[in-house]
Amino acid sequence: MLLLRPLNFADLPGLERLAVVSGGSMTTLPANRDHLSELITATSQSLRKNVERPGGESYHFVLEDTESHEIIGVSGIDAAVGISAPFYSYRIEEVVHASSELQIHNRVPALHLCQDHTGSARLCTLFLDQPYRSGENYQLLSRARLLFMAEHRERFAPRLIAELQGVADDNHRSPFWDSLGSHFFSMDFTKANYLTGINKKGFIADLMPHYPVYVPMLSPEAQAALGQPRPDMLEIMALLEAEGLSYKGYVDIFDAGPTLEARTDHVRSIAQNRICNVIIGETNGQNPAPALISNNGMDNYRCVLADIDLNNPVIDPDLADLLQVSENDSIRVMPLDSAN
Repeated sequence: MLLLRPLNFADLPGLERLAVVSGGSMTTLPANRDHLSELITATSQSLRKNVERPGGESYHFVLEDTESHEIIGVSGIDAAVGISAPFYSYRIEEVVHASSELQIHNRVPALHLCQDHTGSARLCTLFLDQPYRSGENYQLLSRARLLFMAEHRERFAPRLIAELQGVADDNHRSPFWDSLGSHFFSMDFTKANYLTGINKKGFIADLMPHYPVYVPMLSPEAQAALGQPRPDMLEIMALLEAEGLSYKGYVDIFDAGPTLEARTDHVRSIAQNRICNVIIGETNGQNPAPALISNNGMDNYRCVLADIDLNNPVIDPDLADLLQVSENDSIRVMPLDSAN
């Protein structure tokens, strides 16, 4: 069975393996041991912290195969971005140019460098090892963290965003970067992404243009990439859109990938999960259906994908041990359905 739980320092080798096999495709999962150690430290400190309002806390979870004890996936949440360092995006808005003398009225789309998402919670660092990629496993890895947010709602900002990687070729070349960013940074796209991933972000404010960038001045390939996810991100985008997140004209400043957003309380898995008191026993004679099932823990948070009868929430002793719950403890349940 696959189990999602907060990562800890024993997971560092497994996390390093995922960073390597990701091939640099995840900005927030660079193959850098010090940074990965910082992810673990930040999670450990955040879980122990008494939080009255969201700040710079960061929570990362691993998906563990309980038979092999191998770490096969990772996902994360930032409680509120832009608190300790600026959080930049491009907002796409039209600029109006008019001449009454020539009777010309033009609306030109332009990129505006902004920090509009400062203070928002962010879903991040979602990566699943290739052999385990399936719709159900992606749901467990992504949606289980939303049940954690539902249980500890006070720890997260009222707006939630998710950034998706933008279009790039097999050699990690981004048409948007080549048309814009490369003219302001004396480095290639891969290095800029890596420096951002290890939180070396000061160069962004120093070097990025702060005036509007007119979209028609970009190459046709760069224009076509605006707000488009990398092809392998389409399944993740569909999963997030099913949760209620949507694209509202904000893109990443490096690869122009889309930023999805929603009110945190309106996200489906946060708003529509059910709380049940667990019954431990035999599950024969039930009408079970697949669902995400989580405990109400913090540093011992656990979530699995298993069958359960919502009208008679009986789980067997082995599953109870895995979830670290006892009789009459509360659990959260979020059914899966064909719409996801």
